[in-house]
Amino acid sequence: MKQAHLRVLGIESSCDETAAAIVEGGRVIHSNVVASQIDLHAQYGGVYPELASREHVRAIYPTVEAALKNAYMNLSEIDAIAVTQGPGLAGSLVIGVNAAKAMALASGKPLIPVNHLEAHIYAAWLHKAGSKPGPEPKFPLIALLVSGGHTELVLMSDHLQYQSLGSTLDDAAGEAFDKVARLLNLSYPGGPAIQAAALDGNPEAYKFPIARLDSPWDFSFSGLKTAVMRQVDAYKDFATDVPVADIAASFQATVVETLFSKTMAAAETHKAREIIVAGGVSANRALRDAFRGQNKFKVHIPHVSLCTDNAAMIAAAGFRHLVNGESYGLDFDVLPNWPLSTSA
Repeated sequence: MKQAHLRVLGIESSCDETAAAIVEGGRVIHSNVVASQIDLHAQYGGVYPELASREHVRAIYPTVEAALKNAYMNLSEIDAIAVTQGPGLAGSLVIGVNAAKAMALASGKPLIPVNHLEAHIYAAWLHKAGSKPGPEPKFPLIALLVSGGHTELVLMSDHLQYQSLGSTLDDAAGEAFDKVARLLNLSYPGGPAIQAAALDGNPEAYKFPIARLDSPWDFSFSGLKTAVMRQVDAYKDFATDVPVADIAASFQATVVETLFSKTMAAAETHKAREIIVAGGVSANRALRDAFRGQNKFKVHIPHVSLCTDNAAMIAAAGFRHLVNGESYGLDFDVLPNWPLSTSA
């Protein structure tokens, strides 16, 4: 069978989303099902690991069945199964990996463990069946991975070739959004809540700090979070209403400027041809607008539905390993702290 027609079933369970998808040729999405736990965890202001694992147990097989049904396929028509091996919550990862192993053993299909971070990058290659595909990203490229757990700049010289240039030294950008949202009494998850609040605010109302670091490609958001906290406390000390919209807009603008400026500088320094922006925070409208407003580099940003955790991106990354001739047994374990630049 030609590579373009290889079909991969992707399974994702790294955090609080149970997901399954069918992708053909590493690009064409035939189905993409996500069982979200956001409402369950919102009451805790973040993901509660034990509850997440229990929900994955309940949802994993119905989600896979739905993905096959929506693609009008059965498991015998699939060429390989890809599953998130890490990074993520250990208890959540185990559910997806064990389900994938069981299906691979029963069907005889190849099983491919995938790094969740590389999968976010490969979301940039995806498009829905029946839609017109965009141009494939060209190497070498700079990938900005920005999510609740990770903020990292990666240089890719070719498929599956990653060099980590820098990462966050403390809070990831998405984590900072969540923490600042709590300071402003906004809902969880913080990213969408701050984006909504910022619509009515002035992004220049407050000049929040951008951390100066020894490495030009590393990130730090803890100081920014502290600056916001002090600003909020100052209003509370004087029994004055907190200007939530202005603080949200100024905080968001500072995060966007930090991410945008470092990514552009990395692309210029490393002579990248193009840029990929991926991960949950890449759904942020202000960040997307910043990259789309420049004309130095072609920028690929996945559709908003593919920015947050999903299984189509797992299948897309799995496809690349499949055509690379890689094969794996059933004896691998989850890797909760698996960095992108190293192999399993």
